[in-house]
Amino acid sequence: MSYPYPKLIAHRGGGNQAPENTLAAFQLGLQKGYKMFECDAKLSADEQLFLLHDDTLDRTTSGQGSAKIEWQTLNQLDAGSWFSNEFQQEPIPLLEKIVPFILENNAFLNVEIKPNPNQDYKTGMQCAKFLQQFVDPNSEHCPFLLSSFSEDALKGAYDADTTIPRALLLEEWRESAWETVSALECSGFVLNYKIASKELVEKCHRIQRFVMVYTANDEQDVAALFENGVDSVITDNMKLASLYSAKE
Repeated sequence: MSYPYPKLIAHRGGGNQAPENTLAAFQLGLQKGYKMFECDAKLSADEQLFLLHDDTLDRTTSGQGSAKIEWQTLNQLDAGSWFSNEFQQEPIPLLEKIVPFILENNAFLNVEIKPNPNQDYKTGMQCAKFLQQFVDPNSEHCPFLLSSFSEDALKGAYDADTTIPRALLLEEWRESAWETVSALECSGFVLNYKIASKELVEKCHRIQRFVMVYTANDEQDVAALFENGVDSVITDNMKLASLYSAKE
């Protein structure tokens, strides 16, 4: 199994040191030594792909209510002040603003398809089609990975018929997952780190599927996960990249 991704992945761009899913977060993650980033993508009411985790705006922006609104309104919101004054007026970014950052820095991006309600399939398909235009057909590895808890979202990405790899996100293990990754031709799993036992990781590897885990922040937990054979760890702990770099 050829596995191109680094061992550590910055959660939502900059982990716990910057406002999630903003360009400022990605810039901070890069400064901390990360070369792969995770983010959440969804569609606006006028079908622009933008970064946001929640179905509502309240927690991480100056807006309120549903995130399924026009991009013109989303673009005016402050997505940084909730975190600290340092990031005041940091905007919600379009996915198209993040992709150049990834490519210019020879990094990787795991886009979690995080659909607004009843937009699973469409969001998955549009994410895959959008990212495909940035894939170099002569490159050995694709810089993008699409993941989702939603099978409908992954089905949309699959039906888009692109070369973007896919992964199934699971909070709890279910035996039907084997069938899902086979039917949707997923390259691997992104598992809740608490369920990533050595036995389960070995089973995944036996069928040539990688195992990423989310979101492990404690240094000892991360070390134990690598002992169990996981391929990458998504983390909020921005200190880990330099720590593991020093070990190598």
